[in-house]
Amino acid sequence: MFTYERKIPLDLDCGITVYTKVLGAKWKPCIVDMIHKGYQRPSEIHRLIKEASPRVLDMQLRELEALGVVQKNIQPGFPLRANYTLTALGLSLVPVIEVIDNWGKEHREEVKQAVANAGAYTE
Repeated sequence: MFTYERKIPLDLDCGITVYTKVLGAKWKPCIVDMIHKGYQRPSEIHRLIKEASPRVLDMQLRELEALGVVQKNIQPGFPLRANYTLTALGLSLVPVIEVIDNWGKEHREEVKQAVANAGAYTE
């Protein structure tokens, strides 16, 4: 089996690098926020984050689990049901995500205007 080895190692002594390793993907902060708000089943998360494909959300959930941010719980019975809960590490991210969310709400009109002015140059 081939394992990928980075050419330039991650500098995990840098706090920003650690943050981007944990929450740097597009949907990870939204997933953590959803789980914190009580939406713990993968199907609920898929339904609430319509812009992302289920495959991408599942992949990011697995990455968050591997990093120790969320814990996957399998409920017995048929069919098996999975749900996710935040670990202590995941709960420690909630205030950071709330600050980012508040900043976005505070500056949304400015950003909407800038995006409208930029036209085709965004995305």
